[in-house]
Amino acid sequence: MNPTIRDVSKLSGVSTATVSRTFFYPERVKKATREKVLEAARVLNYSPNAIARAMALQRTDKIAFLICKAHSSILDEFYAGICEGIMKESNAYDYQLLISTEEDWIAATNSAKRKQIEGVILGGNAKAERVLEFQNQNIHVVMVNNRIAGMNLPYVLSDERDGTRQAVQHLVERGHQKIAMIAGRFSPYICSERYNAFLDAMNEHGLKVESRYIRMSDPNIESAVEVATALLRQKDPPTAIFGANDVIAVGAIKAALRLGLRIPRDVAIVGYDDSSICCTTEPELTSVHIDRMRMGQICVQKLQALMRGEEIPEQVTVLPTWLNVRGSS
Repeated sequence: MNPTIRDVSKLSGVSTATVSRTFFYPERVKKATREKVLEAARVLNYSPNAIARAMALQRTDKIAFLICKAHSSILDEFYAGICEGIMKESNAYDYQLLISTEEDWIAATNSAKRKQIEGVILGGNAKAERVLEFQNQNIHVVMVNNRIAGMNLPYVLSDERDGTRQAVQHLVERGHQKIAMIAGRFSPYICSERYNAFLDAMNEHGLKVESRYIRMSDPNIESAVEVATALLRQKDPPTAIFGANDVIAVGAIKAALRLGLRIPRDVAIVGYDDSSICCTTEPELTSVHIDRMRMGQICVQKLQALMRGEEIPEQVTVLPTWLNVRGSS
């Protein structure tokens, strides 16, 4: 038989009203009394009813993480890493967490309000109208791996510019001057940050960026193979390729190998994200590492502050990136 509030009351020697206050309004209960109640609850393995607690506090402690990426799933490796951090931190705060793609969320019949979420973390290419939709329902919003111009939100980002700078510097230190970039059709923010950072890094080293060395690819291997093949078949091909993510870089590796090129002797290749695919290629892929788990944890911390009505000291948090050098470069 499950223990009740009356059982806790008897064991701790306080009234049921005091037991209730201990769980719902602990700040109103003296420390010594609170400790007696909590000790009795532990002995009896008692926990307050979640629905009753939500009604008393006018809070549900329920949050959501939406992956805003076309044709994605919750198994997407990049966002799975962020999701792991969100889950760990949510468990630490005892939050209920809903995880969904944006497409599935929109397709569902229940609104966010009916799902009783208090806050949402939007990952990826979320649009301003989606943010406003949540805000109009008084739902707090934190954005990860994306930034929308003109919207005053808490953002959690990685240092895209420094990551790209490290990649270019590494290739220059290996003696490369003819460096190409295969940019990806990602969110406008990520695409712009990495592309402009590449141009700036090349300029810093006094290297000319030739338009024929800049190509755009869909973020899949098939598209990257096609783009890289055309890039490497030029009369004066690049000696190094910077892929805007690991999938694109792996496509470039496949293209180079199919053309009979030796990696990194004939062409060096660097990716971005440092995903598990880096160690499945031969040679293994050099890539810029993003601390995705830490990004997820910080998102929950920011969301918690918003839900409690606290000031957020750092509206935009940018986490450092670093280059993991492997055999491809």
